[in-house]
Amino acid sequence: MKNAVGREIPAEALAVELKNGRKYEPYQGKGYRDGKYIKKAGPTTKIYENPKESKLLPSIREAVIACGLKDGMTVSFHHHFRDGDYIVNMVMKEIVDLGIKDITIAASSLGSAHDPIADYIEQGIVTGIQTSGIRGRMGDVVSHGKLKTPAILRSHGGRVRAVEEGDVHIDVAFIGAPTSDEYGNARALGGKGDCGVLSYAVPDSEYADKVVVITDTLVPYPNFPPSIHGVNVDYVVKVDEIGNPKKIASAAARMTQNPRDLMMAENTAKVIAACPWFKEGFSFQTGAGGPSLAVNRFLEPFMDEIGGITGPICELQRKGLVGKIIDVQDFDVAAIEDIRTNPNHFEMTASEYANPANKGAFVNKLDFVVLAALEVDIDFNVNVITGSDGVLRGAPGGHPDTAEGAKCCIIVTPLTRGRMATICEKVVTVTTPGDCVDVLVTDYGTAVNPARKDIIAALDAAGIKHVPIKELQEKAYSLVGRPDDLQWEDKVVAILEARDGTILDVVKKIKPYQI
Repeated sequence: MKNAVGREIPAEALAVELKNGRKYEPYQGKGYRDGKYIKKAGPTTKIYENPKESKLLPSIREAVIACGLKDGMTVSFHHHFRDGDYIVNMVMKEIVDLGIKDITIAASSLGSAHDPIADYIEQGIVTGIQTSGIRGRMGDVVSHGKLKTPAILRSHGGRVRAVEEGDVHIDVAFIGAPTSDEYGNARALGGKGDCGVLSYAVPDSEYADKVVVITDTLVPYPNFPPSIHGVNVDYVVKVDEIGNPKKIASAAARMTQNPRDLMMAENTAKVIAACPWFKEGFSFQTGAGGPSLAVNRFLEPFMDEIGGITGPICELQRKGLVGKIIDVQDFDVAAIEDIRTNPNHFEMTASEYANPANKGAFVNKLDFVVLAALEVDIDFNVNVITGSDGVLRGAPGGHPDTAEGAKCCIIVTPLTRGRMATICEKVVTVTTPGDCVDVLVTDYGTAVNPARKDIIAALDAAGIKHVPIKELQEKAYSLVGRPDDLQWEDKVVAILEARDGTILDVVKKIKPYQI
């Protein structure tokens, strides 16, 4: 069965069982499920026999046992420490050492820091993965078909929707917190390893059957204002270290000095300034890619007030160009320090940020979003999760959420990378559908989605040249050649959900000789 982006969705994927009994459907276009979401699953009611007793336990192992974790259950984690996270590996080691198996990991994202999970997949201990990001050895073993069930990949908004709608049920949530008191009131600040915010862990703390806060800094009660409220926490464990904040910033999240990237960033800023939504009080977000982040510096000459996020945006606020910063994740140490000291820098929950099924996600108030891409095809579909070899090595993250929510979604990417065409006829995997993408800025020119006649008119009025996207694709192929088609086996190794919970695409097992 083909979906709205022309991808064939096999019966095997449509038959995957969701916890609440909801049946999968193929993606039908943006806004398809608006007003059609099923009743929200109720948050777990916490009942204590002795609620006045301390929640402190001596070890993670004791917490796993106290939670009653058994074979076949689902555990969750958050990813605010990114490549510096220690929690996932520490917890999973204790689960494995206790002989517990058939575990599903439902994390907000997973990365190369969690390579040991690949071994547990190969051993058949971890049999399910539900996440946004999947990288490193884990991505490799899943792409080889070694995970027992298809991995389910969701955007950040899609994940919290799935938790709140009941598509996924979390038995035990493990939350790494830079500070916590003995009752589990937890914050991302005030410890020896701050990560800025704990936004992605909030729905887990509310909906999981059991919640364990793991910290390396116990502070006096009450630890207020908390990100994770103690009324939702069952146990607290103190360990030596929960993560390394120096590894929060990845290479992708660093400001570029590449002249090509800076040229694209400057052209992107000009596109934004030409659009009718660029006026006092406008809101925007930039992704973590180098060219995307660099847009911030080129917007400065055009700007009055904005709202946004990341280190460069914090600098714009200090110059009086930004009003309020509303934060769901910090990508660098500068942003972490800013939220510690800046009274106009605020944390929001993952649901407030991007949940398509709630009554007012912040992404719906975005005027502009500037995002990166691994590939863009002639229908403006974007791939940010599979490499040119078909191996899982990325994350939808907030990409599909912000693209659909913003009035104007701009993708900025070079025409080619190395010997690979970035602008192609058909992306390997659709992670953000083309009906949510409005403008493409490359080093060889700008293209506008033909459906956005208002943006075309605005750019024409400003004298900004643009070309058909097909022209950019042909130029890319003329430079590096047409790529060979990948060869897949029949087995589905991953399901790419659209943010509304329909199936946007699938990833099949890649034939080994191509890797």
